[in-house]
Amino acid sequence: MASMRDIKRRKSSIQGTQQITKAMKLVSTVKLQRARANAERSKSYFDCMYNTVNSILSRVGHIEHKYLLPGKSPKKAVIVITSNRGLAGGYNSNVVKLITKNENWNQEDVVIYAIGNKGREALARSGYEIKEELPEVIEEPAYADAMQLSARLLAAFAADEIGEIYLAYTSFKNTVSHVPTLLKLLPVEMESTSEEQIHDGGAIMNFEPEDVEALDMIVPKYITSLIYGAMMEAVASENGARMQAMDNATSNAEEIISDLSLKYNRARQGSITQELTEIIAGAEALG
Repeated sequence: MASMRDIKRRKSSIQGTQQITKAMKLVSTVKLQRARANAERSKSYFDCMYNTVNSILSRVGHIEHKYLLPGKSPKKAVIVITSNRGLAGGYNSNVVKLITKNENWNQEDVVIYAIGNKGREALARSGYEIKEELPEVIEEPAYADAMQLSARLLAAFAADEIGEIYLAYTSFKNTVSHVPTLLKLLPVEMESTSEEQIHDGGAIMNFEPEDVEALDMIVPKYITSLIYGAMMEAVASENGARMQAMDNATSNAEEIISDLSLKYNRARQGSITQELTEIIAGAEALG
């Protein structure tokens, strides 16, 4: 059985840790409120752009465009959005698993564009090629950062350096629900408009200017909006996950402290009983 001194020392250590987890929970709560507000403001644009572009592409008919056709390269570029810090439960590892546990991919064909250090570190340890490191982007997500990354990826796609582009991030549903999501960005997948849809009002869309020029303008904005929206949702999810993790850690510390208090009292009671027994035995010996 541990001594009273050891129990007291460990209890003091756990109490110090509990104070830290409480403070981190409060910080994450404040950050979550701001991040959730930002994510909710951007979500309308995010969803509207996604639905609008898919609606447009479902009505373009049979059109050949570089953004709609599979690339010639077998390489898959994956934008991985994680955090720069840990202590967020399974937030980072769940996103990493979207790549490492994907049985349809060959590791040598995957190149990583890492937004956030934790995803980069985990995937680098697993042997994945890290094409770009962008840890600063996730600290203060900006539309300009998403636009620049989108431009580099589209240039690589057009040059046949990569054949597909994916986005791995955590979708923010609410404070306690965050869903790891893998989204294919390019080539944009579309459903052809059927004859029945045409008769129901789903007519083939005509473009002004020409369809190729229109798609050259629409798709980059589409990709940029998806990347930016994913970053905003990821930040909210990260703070929500960290708040939950710190709340659980605080509760666990409280349980450990209660258990140590019980052990300390038992050890103290045992020590007092032993002292009394020794005193009585000494008195009897003198008598």
